[in-house]
Amino acid sequence: MDPILGTDFLNVPLCRKSMHIYYVRNSILTKLKAVLPLFRGRLLDVGCGHMPYKSMILAPNTSVSDYVGMDLSDNRSYANQPDLSWDGIAIPLPDSSIDCAMATEVLEHCPYPDKTLAEINRVLKPGGTLFITVPFIWMLHETPYDEYRYTPFALKRLVESSKFKIIELSALGGWNASLAQFIANWLYYSEGNRQLRRLGKILFFPFFKLLIKRDKVPTEFKTGQMINGLSCLAQKIG
Repeated sequence: MDPILGTDFLNVPLCRKSMHIYYVRNSILTKLKAVLPLFRGRLLDVGCGHMPYKSMILAPNTSVSDYVGMDLSDNRSYANQPDLSWDGIAIPLPDSSIDCAMATEVLEHCPYPDKTLAEINRVLKPGGTLFITVPFIWMLHETPYDEYRYTPFALKRLVESSKFKIIELSALGGWNASLAQFIANWLYYSEGNRQLRRLGKILFFPFFKLLIKRDKVPTEFKTGQMINGLSCLAQKIG
């Protein structure tokens, strides 16, 4: 169950109640579904939380045989407990013991992301696949463990310097999605007048749907663009 909405994490409804997470959740899910056919064997979910993607990854139509969820040792409030605990840097697995890995909305919380990626590289088998997503527009969250926001250029440099070959680096949304997400987050999380924000949710919802419908996801990164997040598919070199 979704800890925010109390519904299925993978099926966020398009409604006033879910505006603040609708686009980001669905854009990540769309990217994950696209790369899922490349996953096989033993998969490591870095920073897995309550493991919302586990059932989808282990579905009969995938090539993943084993799912290993890993999260911080003090992050044990979830009903579904992770398989492994880690300290945010060192992964308690042998070298080349994982076929593929994913880290969705995790690297922004890692104080030493180069070390984290080096560890993921270590436990991956040669040619192993890594899927990453990071936010670009998002409020401070899980404070004080909110470290970074990545541009595509910074993420590319970080991943490649960790001995990965990037297969695809893409935006999750453009100007419209970014505006929709920003206003929705203000309506749900700001400290403004509650009645004003409640009215704002009603009035803004039709515009939110229009923004999402007409969003144009950038296909290249250049000056003057806006993105709300990034996804990266990479492969271990060697």
